[in-house]
Amino acid sequence: MGKVYVLLKVYPSSVDIDLDSLANEIKSSLPHGITFGSYSKEPVAFGLYVLKIAVVMPEDTQGGTTILEDAISKIPNVSQVEVEYVSRI
Repeated sequence: MGKVYVLLKVYPSSVDIDLDSLANEIKSSLPHGITFGSYSKEPVAFGLYVLKIAVVMPEDTQGGTTILEDAISKIPNVSQVEVEYVSRI
């Protein structure tokens, strides 16, 4: 079974959100079998930053990245989730 590297952009619901706390909350909320790799903060506009989160997941995950996007979208203080990059490793 192969693995897939996924890079996500997670937009907070406000500029006042502590992104380090949000990253920790995302890490603890990931579905079984998905491994949190790393994260960074990227400026977008006017004081707004997004989290860029790298995860590794099984290639044969039912629904692909949708299960990951849905899990993160349900977290309070998350406005939007985008898949930026996917690669088989």
